[in-house]
Amino acid sequence: MSLNTVDPAEIAKFEAMAAEWWDVSGKFRPLHMMNPVRLDYICAQIAAEFGRDLTAPRPFEGLRLLDIGCGGGLLSEPMARLGATVVGADAAERNIPVARLHAEQSGLTIDYRHTTAEALAAGGEAFDVVLAMEIVEHVADPQGFTTTCRDLLKPGGLMVMSTLNRTAKSFLAAIIGAEWVMRWLPKGTHDWQKFITPEELYGLIRTAGLDPVDRKGFVFNPVSWQWSVSDRDLSVNYVTASVRR
Repeated sequence: MSLNTVDPAEIAKFEAMAAEWWDVSGKFRPLHMMNPVRLDYICAQIAAEFGRDLTAPRPFEGLRLLDIGCGGGLLSEPMARLGATVVGADAAERNIPVARLHAEQSGLTIDYRHTTAEALAAGGEAFDVVLAMEIVEHVADPQGFTTTCRDLLKPGGLMVMSTLNRTAKSFLAAIIGAEWVMRWLPKGTHDWQKFITPEELYGLIRTAGLDPVDRKGFVFNPVSWQWSVSDRDLSVNYVTASVRR
């Protein structure tokens, strides 16, 4: 397994966009639009795995959560609000001060670190939940990264990982649509060859020693301009949940 799965070229792309994380009309507009369905899925999986009541004020109290590839904190902040003890980690150094400042302005305590998954694992860190959202398609060694995520989980821990399927539809939506036509993202943000099919991702997960328990699609409706979760349509964006037994 690679000791460091970080791809410097990929990190440079996101460093260049760091200041725009919280601009809902900027380069991360697609993530802001997708965030509600991501959060709904993550919360449902955590609640199911750990027997938590989502109607409680802080349902994730007592859970330690890692948001790897945290960016500006779009997922770290709501997880902290729900009571989790959150570590947000990103290999792009410029993302961290942006995330720290926004958390401070929001009155949240989040442990943001400029580091890698491998460094956290080498330091003996352990978490109840690991979020790896829209990151595995950007690393140099997807299997090594997935295995490191497993190493960061406590027994019984939950990993939620999302990525992009490698289909003609995903090329049209994520590259031609988002990068070339809508210009939400700079050209070259995504490399279609690095997209991963659901079957390939399940293979990575199982090889890492995790048990897949769920997968769903995130589907964008260009008419209503809304995202939804689908049991069947995993043709572009999709998400998986797996457990370390």
